[in-house]
Amino acid sequence: MMTVNQIIGDSPNQIFANLGKRFFAWMMAESSSTDDKIVGERKRSLFANLQGKVLEIGPGTGPNLPYYPKGIDWIGIEPNPYMHSYLQKQAEKLGLNIDLRIGNAEWLDAEDNSIDIVVSTLVLCSVPNIDYTLQAILRVLKPGGRFLFIEHVAAPQGTLLRQLQSTISPIWKVIGDGCHPDRETSIPLENAGFDSVNYERFDTQLPIVSPHIIGVAIK
Repeated sequence: MMTVNQIIGDSPNQIFANLGKRFFAWMMAESSSTDDKIVGERKRSLFANLQGKVLEIGPGTGPNLPYYPKGIDWIGIEPNPYMHSYLQKQAEKLGLNIDLRIGNAEWLDAEDNSIDIVVSTLVLCSVPNIDYTLQAILRVLKPGGRFLFIEHVAAPQGTLLRQLQSTISPIWKVIGDGCHPDRETSIPLENAGFDSVNYERFDTQLPIVSPHIIGVAIK
């Protein structure tokens, strides 16, 4: 007799991983109102004057869509397929036409020098290789193109929060779809090869991932 696993072709590990991705998608959809309260005003300022072709990496369930101006040419690259239905519903609700693609941030499905703006919010913490991701962003951006980001970052070395982030990191990566709470994102950003990188730090008062940065990098 064939088992359920044999019928559907997934190993127990694959089934567990898919359940985790499905749960994370649901959790992100449910927390969108909280996200709006914490960083809504900063998003309005950061995204106020977007024009042209905008590529968002890891758009998740679409929490950024309400902040984008009308008329942009939006492309989203989201590796978690369970996010897609939430994102499509959000776009329909807002009356936006979107080009949603499955893929990952280390290989962006876009031509070289073709994108005016790349957007990343709470994504660089979870990519397997942040250096590859930043080089992919540089590849697709037009000369003078901008990379806009809001990311949570590691707490300063030697602090109690940093110790907690490092201790909890293995389990956090499982429940957070690959998120590294102790990733020092600002360092690879500064070393990636952008013409300029400007950002400011702020605190969200969230547990574990309270330190954040917001900024713009220009190719």
